[in-house]
Amino acid sequence: MPGTLDQLPPLEMWGGLECTVNRVGDRFLDQMELNGHAHRFDDLDRFADLGITAIRYPVLWERTAPNHPDDADWSWSDRRLARLRQRGVRPIVGLVHHGSGPKGTDLLDPAFPTLLARYASAVAKRYPWVTDYTPVNEPLTTARFSALYGHWYPHRRDEGAFYRAVLTQCQGIAAAMRAIRAINPDARLIQTEDLGEVFARPALAAQAVYENERRWLSLDLLTWRVVPGHRLWDRLLAAGITEGELRHLADEPCPPDVIGINHYLTSERLLDERVERYPAWSHGNGAQTYADIEAVRVCADGPGGWARLLRAAWKRYDRPIAATEVHLGCTREEQLRWLAEVWSTAKALRAEGADVRAVTVWSLLGAFGWNRLVTEEGGDYEPGVFDLRAPHPRPTAIAHLVENLAAGKEPTHPVLAVPGWWRRPSRFHYPPVDRWGADVTPPDEPELPDGAPAILVVGPPAPLGHTFATNCAVRAIPCARLDVPASTEWRAAVLDAIASHHPWAVVLTATAGVRPEDASAVASACAAT
Repeated sequence: MPGTLDQLPPLEMWGGLECTVNRVGDRFLDQMELNGHAHRFDDLDRFADLGITAIRYPVLWERTAPNHPDDADWSWSDRRLARLRQRGVRPIVGLVHHGSGPKGTDLLDPAFPTLLARYASAVAKRYPWVTDYTPVNEPLTTARFSALYGHWYPHRRDEGAFYRAVLTQCQGIAAAMRAIRAINPDARLIQTEDLGEVFARPALAAQAVYENERRWLSLDLLTWRVVPGHRLWDRLLAAGITEGELRHLADEPCPPDVIGINHYLTSERLLDERVERYPAWSHGNGAQTYADIEAVRVCADGPGGWARLLRAAWKRYDRPIAATEVHLGCTREEQLRWLAEVWSTAKALRAEGADVRAVTVWSLLGAFGWNRLVTEEGGDYEPGVFDLRAPHPRPTAIAHLVENLAAGKEPTHPVLAVPGWWRRPSRFHYPPVDRWGADVTPPDEPELPDGAPAILVVGPPAPLGHTFATNCAVRAIPCARLDVPASTEWRAAVLDAIASHHPWAVVLTATAGVRPEDASAVASACAAT
């Protein structure tokens, strides 16, 4: 494997479309219907214009062949894959994304792998030029939501069903790739999985060890690691998985060509038995009572984050890796900080010798209902690279950042001078602890670094200016205020303030008495700073 930066291919910017089609009861919840991409062909040009080299793109089993793998309607995917090919964007074709297949099968169905393989074969025959596939997105995460927590179909809540669902999906991935490679021997498996880490107080160390081992299970199954001596071997057998099933998968492994890591800020957890410190919704587990809390809200050390997780995946598997979902449901400036941090992290790891191939800007059109775990219609909309709260998808500041990164330019937006909220003191919701749950006093750090570029807010001493400045503070955007009377004499004061503060933007909160030539002078002064 490559070991130095000059041996690695260039770091790529990929894109991703939130395309979940999951089943709840007898209903299928379809993100592409919610975001409109199912009916908006010109999205493809919007995506390509960003400069991305590849896109995780759905040719989903549930949408394309809902009745039978041999009875597919290719009209939707024919046109769209052809357009991506014309635009030079490589599709990473997904077949199942948090789903359980069409009606008539599910993640506990012994026939699921065979049926998925038949559908995968049909896709490969239809598009023999496609080289990259993700047959099943996040198999372990999907199994947790479907068979351990009961949120999605088949709504089971037991460990045996969970392990069976993980195994079934991994069998399906292996079978699908065999079927695809029978047609295209050069096809690559880009296998995605959500990855986090669990920290705990000493009383809960065993639970943390178990969860930190379990997080690798789907990738371990695909890379012939689950054999006698694996930490979960006995637990799998006790849950009803047979030794023959595990040995068969180990004897015919399907190692990913690229391991795709998906990570969100809430994926790192702290387990604490002192439940009185935390809200009731965080309490759980059948054997021990403890609170399961977002580590970013309580751990003084801060999140291990992408660097720790990508490095761990690289060391464990020694295979090319990529960040395959980079999305933060938050304000625009925090979204910019999140993407810029991941890109910087990928570059730093490559400098260490890790074979990091790409960073994927996820949720190009945003996402719907994840605040309710996509269990019902509705829920919050989180905008992404494009914001759908406009007559047409509107490119956001993230789009400009993606364009720059894809073109090899360094990010320069002024808000990037301030670290993301996950690295600022205001992130704490609970008494701070270290990663072993011991109480600590976090370092006394300022919320905003000195010298960060500021916005200049100009206007009379009125509520509007105060509100604007307050909102800037909440969003960690440095802001300087200049209160001036509503008169034509304000011009000199504003120009002096611009020369003093060098703002990257000026906001006028009142325009009464502002002459066009004065506003033009302010604009010229801003451009000169």
